[in-house]
Amino acid sequence: MENIIANLNKTFDSRIRLGIMSILSVNDAADFNTIKELLQLTDGNLASHLKALEAAEYIQTTKQFIGRKPNTKYQITGLGKRDFKEHLDALEKLIK
Repeated sequence: MENIIANLNKTFDSRIRLGIMSILSVNDAADFNTIKELLQLTDGNLASHLKALEAAEYIQTTKQFIGRKPNTKYQITGLGKRDFKEHLDALEKLIK
């Protein structure tokens, strides 16, 4: 018998990480405040999940200043796109 959950990626088990990856997979990039507002998270909660995704090399960070304010943007990496798609495909297979 086939293991129907074998291709689920543990990194994306968290609903917050799933939300972050969903936002980044349909946008070229998103900044910290946009992600925070869309997912209705605190700074610390979002930062810890972003750090985990960055450590897994699923997202990359670009820091810049807009005027005098710091701005951090996040983009999904090629590895992130591939693994997230595999995770979504596994979820779809699971519910079918």
